[in-house]
Amino acid sequence: MLRKLNVIGVLLAGMLIFFLAGCYKNRTVVLNTGEEITRPVSFGADIIPIFNASCNSSGCHNTGGRRPDLTPSNAFNALQNGNYVNTGAPESSELYLWMTGMKAIPMPPNGINIDNNALVLAWIRQGAQNN
Repeated sequence: MLRKLNVIGVLLAGMLIFFLAGCYKNRTVVLNTGEEITRPVSFGADIIPIFNASCNSSGCHNTGGRRPDLTPSNAFNALQNGNYVNTGAPESSELYLWMTGMKAIPMPPNGINIDNNALVLAWIRQGAQNN
C-alpha cells in the first residue's frame, strides 16, 4: 500500500512540475495600440523620424547593422523587400509585431511606444506607401 502511495505521489509531483514549467513570462504583449490614426500617414514625415529616434541612431538597424536597415535612404526598400509589412493583414506585419512585442522582445528594447505603434499600423493600413 505504501509503495502505491509513493508511486501516485511521484506521478502527481511530476505532473505538477510539468504544468508549472509552462507557466513563465517570456515576452510582453501590448494589446493597446493607442488611438487609431485616421489622417494620412507619411513615410518620410511620420515613420522615418520614429526610425531615426529609436532604431537606426542606436546602431542597431543602420547600414551594416541588423536587418532591416532603417536608415532614411534604405528603410522603405528594406521593409518592402524583406517582407516586413503586410498591407493585406497589417496587424500581422512583422514590423508591427516586433514593435508591439508580439514577435519577441519589443523594439526598441527601451520600451514600447503606443503612439509610434499606432502611426506604423496606420501607415501599413494605408498601403505602406513611400510618401
